[in-house]
Amino acid sequence: MPDDNQKSGDLPPGAGGRVLHLAEFDANNPARILADLRDYWQSLRRGRAIPLRSEIEPKGIRGALDYAFILERVAPGAARFRLAGRHLIDLMGMEVRGMPLCAFLNPGSRGRLSDVLETVFHAPQLAELTLVAKAEYARPALAARMLLMPLRSDLGDVTRALGCLISEGEPGSLPRRFDLVRERILPIFEGAEIVAPSASAPGFAEPPADWRRTRLPAPAEPATPAAAPAAPAPSAAATALPETPEDRRARFRVVVRND
Repeated sequence: MPDDNQKSGDLPPGAGGRVLHLAEFDANNPARILADLRDYWQSLRRGRAIPLRSEIEPKGIRGALDYAFILERVAPGAARFRLAGRHLIDLMGMEVRGMPLCAFLNPGSRGRLSDVLETVFHAPQLAELTLVAKAEYARPALAARMLLMPLRSDLGDVTRALGCLISEGEPGSLPRRFDLVRERILPIFEGAEIVAPSASAPGFAEPPADWRRTRLPAPAEPATPAAAPAAPAPSAAATALPETPEDRRARFRVVVRND
């Protein structure tokens, strides 16, 4: 029991304790990590629509560093990891830099992820995804959340994104892949209109032409070569046989004068 002379609130002599900061309370809560990362992205805007990739600093996202990643848009609806935290490596069981983002999703959800990803870069806007990995042999069920926020490259185009992926529970046998069960689209400016992700054609190709109404052009007829000019008829002298000495002697005449 504390001594009667001890002031209220003082620790007993020799008692030790760790000072807890409010900022460290429930630091691994997914909702808190996503909110902190989004607040950091908002703080970089400083009146602009989208911050620059070069403005992202590790010390600014210290609490979310293990879950954060940087994406690079490489094609419509496709992006690859430029940087990724330790948590993503633990889920995949390998280094993920250079891998496409869709590698974390099952094939049935990759098309929808592509649509969401393209609207993040193209609109641009923010997206929060709810992911689920079903339980399998040596793989317990996992719930995860993903956040995607656009960034500008050094050239000024929106081809980068800051994001994070957080799952709860032991991953089990690796790699783990998820199904996309729900997405939430958020505008950059509060109250702005949201551009909903829309399904696109495979490969973003143009619609095929109707073959029943398409006629191939008739093959062009080969051009008739111009007639060669007629050769002049050979003259009689050209066609005559060469003259022999006997022929020449036959033409001589003997003239006799009888005076």
